[in-house]
Amino acid sequence: MKKQFVLLVGLVLSMLMNLTTPVYATNNPRNTYDVKPGDYLWKIAQTYGTTVEDLKLINGLQSNLLLVGQKLRVPIMYQVVPGDSLWKLSQAFNSTIQLIKTANGLTSNTLYVGQKLRIPPKRLTMQGQYVLMTRDEFKDWLSNHVFTRRVGKIQEHHTYQPSYQNFTGSNHFTLLKEMEELHVNEMGWNNISQQLTSFPDGRVAVGRPFNTPPEGSFGLLNEAKMREIEADSLAIENVGNFDANQMTAEQRETIITVTALLMLKFGLTPSIYSITYHHWWDMNTGEHVLDQSEGHAVKTCPGTKFFGGNSTTSAKNNFYPLVLKRMQEIQASMR
Repeated sequence: MKKQFVLLVGLVLSMLMNLTTPVYATNNPRNTYDVKPGDYLWKIAQTYGTTVEDLKLINGLQSNLLLVGQKLRVPIMYQVVPGDSLWKLSQAFNSTIQLIKTANGLTSNTLYVGQKLRIPPKRLTMQGQYVLMTRDEFKDWLSNHVFTRRVGKIQEHHTYQPSYQNFTGSNHFTLLKEMEELHVNEMGWNNISQQLTSFPDGRVAVGRPFNTPPEGSFGLLNEAKMREIEADSLAIENVGNFDANQMTAEQRETIITVTALLMLKFGLTPSIYSITYHHWWDMNTGEHVLDQSEGHAVKTCPGTKFFGGNSTTSAKNNFYPLVLKRMQEIQASMR
């Protein structure tokens, strides 16, 4: 009986230590954590010896809400094996050489077999709800997130204003905030309208949360129809006036790649119903007029120069094939 009591006390103490002592994955090839029922950010942060704020910055989280099945990048402990280098480890674990050196107090790039390293993932660039990313970062962000809303179509828009002349190369957040203020203060919406914004330098920003439908995108004077159209939509605003501006090569690549990634994420195939242009909808009634725009209130959006034009023929000939090819390339790279 005494022996059983000692074993029980030892088990309880071990459980308590596991609750308060950071536990690190060792040589985890993905350095990701799969969210399980009952998880919350503080609990995961304690487990991996980090903070809630750091987890949010690493993973581009717009709130503290977690969904079962969601994947989170986390710091790990790694034991150096033959052939390892700081560059190799930084690439394998979504980190940087400097981050690894700083986390471990290293003064040189020399590693030793058996050495234990703490490897923190890179932080994303965030300001408030906005997450600014490269194409590769967005691919990782999208892959790791779980969404509760069904998405059946991607809306392509251009901003007209701000145009290329308003972009300085570093004012991404300023432009996003200005759009948000316009949408909230002048249009009366509850947030920025679009989920995604692409920029001339090829960066892409998440704004309106994916699980919230866009607002005010089509059928502005017919609110009921607008809500119906937007219920399964995800809106992309591409910064630029593509009636006048020639799209940069970097933004072109981002629009193709981001659209392809969204198609794959939500199980869609490029078509006039899954990738839709603002120009194809009567903005007063919400009617889906496609190319039959005569007598209807339509915008040129996403622009008469958007991948060769804003007609369904242009989309089928100049945009959808590029998206489909990129989808195939992405799938091939994941095999």
